[in-house]
Amino acid sequence: MPEFVATITPLAVFLIIAAIGFLFLLISLVVGDIFDSFGFDTGLDGGADGHALLDSRVLSVFVTAFGGFGAIGIQLGLSILASSLLGLAGGIILGGLVSLFGRFLYNQQSSSSVTTAQLVGRSAQVIVSIAPGSMGQVSCRIGEERVEKLARTRDNREIKVGATVRVDEVAGDSLIVSPYDSSTYSQN
Repeated sequence: MPEFVATITPLAVFLIIAAIGFLFLLISLVVGDIFDSFGFDTGLDGGADGHALLDSRVLSVFVTAFGGFGAIGIQLGLSILASSLLGLAGGIILGGLVSLFGRFLYNQQSSSSVTTAQLVGRSAQVIVSIAPGSMGQVSCRIGEERVEKLARTRDNREIKVGATVRVDEVAGDSLIVSPYDSSTYSQN
């Protein structure tokens, strides 16, 4: 056995473990999830919320806390086994807190994009005339977002600019609309 290995104290081992964990934590904060970066699939995605149970940041915090609490145990005069158990408990608690916080942040994400299906049944305003048998354009507001889509009428009649229509259905990338009353149709 090399001489420098024989002189390593339990305190040094715990501090080295903490330093390695902290180094990986810094790398994962810059790079993101290290496992994803290298294409590893842990297979434990932690459920339907999409936050991984074996996220590299959580594991890095666990390893750092294990080494740190183990070093504290050694400094308090505990045995190597008791220090390791203290490190394990500290790692589980801090890693668990980081995991819970990550899940909380992940669940706070929202999407502001409006799906086309959300337009069905809503009123819209014609902004480009819908010619007979042709497409026009309508504008619809959902919350604070304004959506403009190509549209045509169900019965292939003309609808004037400025008319209010109801979105009946989605047909591919366009909408099928109908007027709220017959005066909306052009009398040509």
